[in-house]
Amino acid sequence: MSGPDDAKRGLRRELLAVRSRLTGDDAEKTAAVLARRVLSLPEMAGARTVAAYVSVGGEPGTGALLEELRRRGVRVLLPVLLPDDDLDWAEYEGPASLAETRRSGRVTLHEPAGPRLGPEAVTGVDAVLLPGLAADLSGRRLGRGGGSYDRVLARLAAAGADPLLLVLLHDHELREEVPAEPHDRPVHVVLTPSGTHRARGRG
Repeated sequence: MSGPDDAKRGLRRELLAVRSRLTGDDAEKTAAVLARRVLSLPEMAGARTVAAYVSVGGEPGTGALLEELRRRGVRVLLPVLLPDDDLDWAEYEGPASLAETRRSGRVTLHEPAGPRLGPEAVTGVDAVLLPGLAADLSGRRLGRGGGSYDRVLARLAAAGADPLLLVLLHDHELREEVPAEPHDRPVHVVLTPSGTHRARGRG
């Protein structure tokens, strides 16, 4: 009998197959519009520190957003993947501050080269940009399955922190329903090139 975990695996395969056909150029075409959508959110007007990530492959581009946040004087923290798949954090200081890191022999990440701030650094941010493969209008997010951001969300909850949680997706990745398990924590806003979608029951 199949359950949410099987459904997640099947949907991941489907979505990753589509993303594998996208190029960096495809992703960057959406970067500017997504950056505008994020920065137009009322909650972002007073943000002083934001946790984000550097997009890779077919992910919607984050480069324009990172640079605009930095230009506005917002402190941007980027993740550093630890051996146990938890996340440390370091400050983004521009594209030249990023170093390429190979993971699992197949994925190249771009991580900040500056001083590590510790996994708890994320509990002091005003907003968290989470990577994802899909989401629905209830805010349920499908990640890649490594659990890194599940730990981040659990850490935020344990600390009593309530930053704005955002996910950037391609239009076809916004679904009617995403399979979820009890430990999954919803995001507040899903942003796609065609719209800004607030999770039901949030603002």
